[in-house]
Amino acid sequence: MSTGWLVTGARGLLGQDVPAELAADPDAVVSAPGRERLDITDQAAVREAVRGHRVVVNCAAWTDVDGAERYETAATAVNGTGVRHLARACAETGALLLHVSTDHVFPGEGRSPYPEDAPTGPVNAYGRGKLAGERAVAELLPHTGYIVRTAWLYGAHGRNFVTTMLELAARRQSLDVVSDQYGQPTWSRALARRLAVLGRAALAGRAPAGTYHGTAEGHTTWYDLARETFRLAGLDPQRIRPVGSDTFPRPAARPAFGVLGHDNWGRCGLPPLERWDDQLTAALAEPSFAALAAAARANLARLPA
Repeated sequence: MSTGWLVTGARGLLGQDVPAELAADPDAVVSAPGRERLDITDQAAVREAVRGHRVVVNCAAWTDVDGAERYETAATAVNGTGVRHLARACAETGALLLHVSTDHVFPGEGRSPYPEDAPTGPVNAYGRGKLAGERAVAELLPHTGYIVRTAWLYGAHGRNFVTTMLELAARRQSLDVVSDQYGQPTWSRALARRLAVLGRAALAGRAPAGTYHGTAEGHTTWYDLARETFRLAGLDPQRIRPVGSDTFPRPAARPAFGVLGHDNWGRCGLPPLERWDDQLTAALAEPSFAALAAAARANLARLPA
């Protein structure tokens, strides 16, 4: 029997990977509108889009952290109010909602991984908006809502830290990268795969509603992530230089320690996602990343010493 899946934000980094993962499921009938077809801040449009679907995967989001600091109302309209529209529509039809959230709901002051039920405390406007979305899911869908927090997401679609490092490697002899922020680099394809698995487990009654942390095992710094990216791409990691966060002042504060725990996956018989370095190895073997690495190596000889 076929199952209707709605993937919102399907032109984004994660939103393009989720339908690709669902394509392997012969029972999944997938609708994947981008923002031009479905603006989740439009309540009537959301109600119409959700109708007829059994599972909704919300990948639509305002992802510009610094922009959210300046335009908090607009960012929260997407990350908070828009999610409430989705949750209400799912409550009306009985659909499951898998909502993607962020480590930015935490203050980032700890030194051990945040469990799923740890007290929240965002340090920026982006985190406040995302927390509003989480609260809407928990309030309106206590038995059919799934909050999946992720962090440091990278992938083949759109700009992200890993692609930026490879692009800059082709233009600069050395790069200064922050070494005092800790997190879990997570490949969008690995997260998309887990969202598909979680959705199927939820349909089968094997996954309790609630919060799950969709980040890679282990943790690292931006500096060490850049070095490992260079090493795997056949570039010299010594070209990366460590600096403090104060070297690059930003409009929005970042959690210094955004590392998440993964205990709740055991509730539905699943292990955590793979280690961050294993995910990065697999990602950089993909054609799009391999092409960026090849371009960086080719241009290296032309850079001034």
